Amino acid sequence: MGDKARQYRPSHVRLLDTLSRNQCACPDCDKPLVARDGMSMISKICHIRAASPAGPRYDPSMTDDDRRHIDNLILLCDECHNIIDNKANEHLYPVALLREWKRSHEQETKLTLQAKKSYLSSAIEAISSIELEPIAPTSPTSLRAINIDDKIQHNKIVRNLPLIDEHKIYYSKIAALYDELEAQGSFKKDNLLRNIRRIYLKAKGQYVPVDDQVGLVGNHADDIFEEVEERLLNECENLPKLCGEDISFGISIIMVDAFMRCKILEEPEPA
Repeated sequence: MGDKARQYRPSHVRLLDTLSRNQCACPDCDKPLVARDGMSMISKICHIRAASPAGPRYDPSMTDDDRRHIDNLILLCDECHNIIDNKANEHLYPVALLREWKRSHEQETKLTLQAKKSYLSSAIEAISSIELEPIAPTSPTSLRAINIDDKIQHNKIVRNLPLIDEHKIYYSKIAALYDELEAQGSFKKDNLLRNIRRIYLKAKGQYVPVDDQVGLVGNHADDIFEEVEERLLNECENLPKLCGEDISFGISIIMVDAFMRCKILEEPEPA
C-alpha cells in the first residue's frame, strides 16, 4: 500500500517545480530547492495527506491516485519536509495549514507568470507545432453551447475539478488569442485543437476499449485527463526551442480551455 501514491506523474512534478520558484513553500523558510551547484536537487515532494497509513495526516477515504495528485503535493526543502512529516508534529501542521501554504506560494508564482504575456502564446505555439499521425475519422464535436457543470457531471470528474474551476476563467483570454491568430491568417488554433483531440482519443483508448465505450469514459475521466496532460507535455518537450520553463503552466490552462471546447472528454447528450 502506498507505492503508487509515490509514483508521481512527470507532468505534475514539472508543474510543481515551475510553481515553486526554486523556493520552499513554507512561508517561514527561505531555503532554495536547488543546491548551490545549480544542479543538485535538495527539494522534497511532500504529501499533504500521507501516502501510507503510517504517515501524518493519512486519509483512508482517498485512493492512491488522489494521494499522488498535484493537489495533494507540496514542494519543500529537506529540513521542512522532515519537520512536517514527523508524526510527533502532526498536530502542528494540519491539512488546512499545508493547503494554505501551497495555495499562497503557488498563487504568487501564477501571478508572476500571468504578468508575462508569452506564457500562453508559447504553449499555443508548441502544441500547434506538434506533428501527429492522422487518426481514423470520428464523429465531430458539436458546436452547440455546453454547460461546463453539466459536462463535469456527465464525465464524473472529481480529482481535477479544482484545476478546471481555477483555470476556466482563462476562456475569454484564450479566445482573444485565437481570434488574433485567425485575423493574421494563422491556422495555429485549428492545429492546436486537432492535436489535443488526437491526443485525447489516444489517451482514451488506453483506458476504454474501442468496442465498449458507452458510459465507461466517466469511470476513468480523471485518469484520461491527466494522461492527456502527460502526453501533451512529452510532445512539447520534443520541441525544445518552443518549450520554455513555464510551458507546463500554459499547457494546464489550455487543456481546461480545450475541455470546455469539447476536445477532451465527452459532451453530455442534449436535453
